[in-house]
Amino acid sequence: MTLNFSQSVTGAVVEGVLVVTIDNPPVNAASADMRQGLFASIDHASTDAGILGIVVTGAGKTFVGGADIREFGKPMADPILPAVIERIESSEKPVIAAINGAALGGGLEVALGCHHRIASPSAKIALPEVKLGIVPGAGGTQRLPRLAGVVAAAELAATGRMVAAQEALGLGIVDAVANGDLVAQAIGAARDLAGKPPRRTGALDVPPFEAEAFSAMTRKVLSRARGQHAPAEALRLVRSAAEKSLSDGLADERETFLRLRDSDQAKALRHVFFAERAATKIDALEGVAPRSVTRVGIVGLGLMGCGIAVAALDGGYHVTGVDMSEAAAQKGRERITALLDRNVASGRLDAEGRDERLSRLTTSHDMAALADADLVIEAVFDDLAVKADLFTKLDGIVRADAILATNTSYLDPDTLAAATTHPERVVGLHFFSPANIMRLVEVVNCAKTAPDVLATGLAVARKLGKLPVVTGVTEGFIGNSIFSAYRREAEFLLEDGALPEEIDAAMEAYGFAMGPFAVFDFAGLEIAWARRKRQAATRDPAERYVEIADRLCEAGRFGQKAGRGWYAYPDGRRTVDPEVTALIEEARTRKNIKPRAIDDGEIVSRLLGAMAAEGEKLLAQKVAQRASDIDLVMINGYGFPAHRGGPMFAAGLV
Repeated sequence: MTLNFSQSVTGAVVEGVLVVTIDNPPVNAASADMRQGLFASIDHASTDAGILGIVVTGAGKTFVGGADIREFGKPMADPILPAVIERIESSEKPVIAAINGAALGGGLEVALGCHHRIASPSAKIALPEVKLGIVPGAGGTQRLPRLAGVVAAAELAATGRMVAAQEALGLGIVDAVANGDLVAQAIGAARDLAGKPPRRTGALDVPPFEAEAFSAMTRKVLSRARGQHAPAEALRLVRSAAEKSLSDGLADERETFLRLRDSDQAKALRHVFFAERAATKIDALEGVAPRSVTRVGIVGLGLMGCGIAVAALDGGYHVTGVDMSEAAAQKGRERITALLDRNVASGRLDAEGRDERLSRLTTSHDMAALADADLVIEAVFDDLAVKADLFTKLDGIVRADAILATNTSYLDPDTLAAATTHPERVVGLHFFSPANIMRLVEVVNCAKTAPDVLATGLAVARKLGKLPVVTGVTEGFIGNSIFSAYRREAEFLLEDGALPEEIDAAMEAYGFAMGPFAVFDFAGLEIAWARRKRQAATRDPAERYVEIADRLCEAGRFGQKAGRGWYAYPDGRRTVDPEVTALIEEARTRKNIKPRAIDDGEIVSRLLGAMAAEGEKLLAQKVAQRASDIDLVMINGYGFPAHRGGPMFAAGLV
C-alpha cells in the first residue's frame, strides 16, 4: 500500500521498513512540499510499532538536488530544512539514506542527518552553496567534518567540489557503495540496525586534524576566491565544528547563511544562476525543433580547430577534421590526441574513453571527406577572403541540408553567408580559446539564418557541454564589442594619469583574475593592432584615439610570447617596464595632457561604466536579447567575476 505524505513524498512498507521516496521532478528539490512530506514520514514511522526503520531515497537519477529555485528570495515556509534534518537525526528508529544519484546542498545535508548512508556507484555528492554566494544552512558545515574530518570537509564546503561515490566512501561520508539493488541493500541495513542506538552524525566527535594541513588548504582556496565572502565563511564554520557544540555550530551556520543570503554577492550569483536558464529561451524558436546532427566537420586544425574537435568528440559526435595538406592534417590529429592524453593524465578521462573518442575521429587534407557531415564548422585564419572562398567551396561539397558555421571573432558572417547558395543554413558558432575548456559559445543569428538552424546551433553547443548565448550580427558580436569598450577606456585611463600596473591591480582587487593589460599581453597585441589598422580609414578623426598600443606593436612588443608587451617578462614573470612608462608619459606630453592621480574607485567605475554603456547600445540595436545575456558572455568568456554579476548587473547595483 502506498502512503502519501505529501504530493512529492510517498512511502511503502517493505519487510517492516518504511521506504520513503522523494519524487519532485526535475531534480527532487527540497521544496516546502518535500520538506513537509519528509517530516511527516518520520513522524509516521515513529508512531507505528510495526515499522523497524526508514529508508529515504529519490526517484529518478537524483536523491535530492538542493534547494527549490522557486523559493529563492522568498520567505521559507515551515518546516525549514534544519528542522526536518533534526527530526531525522533524532529518530529512535534507524534512518538509512539510499543515495540513488546526486545529493547536492540540502540533499547532502539530509543524507548527513541520516544514521547510515549507502550510495549507488553513480551517485555524486557536493555542498555547492558557495557557488551561489552562501554557505550550507542546514548543518552541512557541522556534520560533514564529523564524518570526513575538518580538512576534507572544509575543502568541499569552500569550493563546492563534487565527489563521486567511491571518493565519498573513502572520506567516510557514505558507509557503503551498493553492489546491486540499492534500496534492497538499504532495507537490509535498516533491519540490521533496528533496535540498536542510532549513530547520530551530530553526536560524533570531530576527528583530530593537522593545523598546518588546514592552513595550507585555506591558503589555496582563498587564493582562488578573489574577494568572495562565502568560501572564507565556509572555512571558518567547518573549523569551528571542532571547537563548538553542535547546537552552537548550527546556530552560527544558520546566522551566517541568512546574512550571506541577503548580500550583494549572493544576489549577483543568483542573477547568474537564473540568467543561464533564460539564455536559451528564444521567443522566435518556440516550437522549432533542431536538425539531427551526428557528424561534425571541422576545417582548420590549428589550436582553435583542435579544441573544437575535442569538445565535439567529448559530446559524442563523429568528427572529420580537414586541413590544407596531409602533413597539417596529421599534425592536427596529433594535437587532438595530445589534448585527450592531457585529460587522461589529469584524471578527467580514462584510457578507454580516449581510445573511444579517437575511434570517432577522421582527419584528412581532402575537403571531399566532409560530404556526409551534418554540420561543418570553419576554424581557419580570420580573413574575410579566405573564409568566403572556403564557404563557396563547401557549398559544392556538403549536402544541401548540412549546416555551415563560422567561428569568426570579428568578421561579418552575413558576408560569408552571401558567398553560399544557401545563406539560410549559415550560423555563427564563436568558440573561445581553448575551445575544449572554455564554456561560452556565442551563437550568431545571421540575417538569413533559418530558425531550425539557429535551434541546431544552440542544441549542439549544449551537447558539447557549453553555455550558448545568442547574439545578433555586429563587429565583435556581444563579447568583443564589450571588450573593445573596456580596452578603449583602459587606454583613456592611461592618458589621463593611471599606469598599466595600477589599472590591473584595481581590477584584480575587484575580482578579475587578470587586469586588462595583463590580459592584452596574454592574448597578444597583434590581432587588435591589425583590427585598428583595418578601421583606420573609416575612423572619425574627432573621436578620441590612443596610440600607445600602436607604438608598442611597432616596437615588436606583442605580449608574453614576444617577452615584451605592456610589461616585460624576464624568466616569464610579469614585470613593470620603465620603457612602457616612458612611452606613456611621452604620449601624454604629445597631446598636452596633464596627468592626475586616479584612485582604484575611479578606475573600476570608469571601466564598468564603459562596459555597461556598450551593453546598452547592443540592447538598443537588438544584438543582445537581454542584459543578463551580456553578463553571461563577460563572465564566461572574459573573466568578469561571477560574484559581481556581470557589467549590466553591477551597473544596476550602482
